[in-house]
Formats: sequence, C-alpha cells, structure tokens
Amino acid sequence: MDGKARFILVTTMTSVMVLMVTLVATLLNIGLRHDFLFQWIKAYLIGWPIAAVTGYFFMPAARRVTTRVVSLIDGTA
Repeated sequence: MDGKARFILVTTMTSVMVLMVTLVATLLNIGLRHDFLFQWIKAYLIGWPIAAVTGYFFMPAARRVTTRVVSLIDGTA
C-alpha cells in the first residue's frame, strides 16, 4: 500500500473509531448534560491524533499479523 492510500485509510478508520468510542465513553462517564457536546469534542480532539499516529505506525505490523493468522487458520502456513 502506497503512502497516500495508507494515510487515507488510517485517517478514515481512526477518525470513525475514535468518534464512536469517545461518544460512548463520554456519554457513559458524564451523561447527557448541558456541556456534553463540548466534552465529547474535547475528548475526540485529544484522542484522534493519538489514534491516527498509532494507527499509521502499527498498521503494517497489524496487516502482517493478520495475514499470518489467516494463513494459520486456512492451513497454508
């Protein structure tokens, strides 16, 4: 996967995942109160860059592990 495609994939995946996780975590932790949207956005803006950088660096390793596990399951290793 070239650099541009990898960047777009990681950016898209982590953005959606962090959006959902911070939504649920914020809702469970503080409930639906007057500053919920502000707290949720704050959590997202802190969490997403961390997830994006982590995803960018660990995606190749995760793909290799996935390929290895699938080949073990299929018996082709």
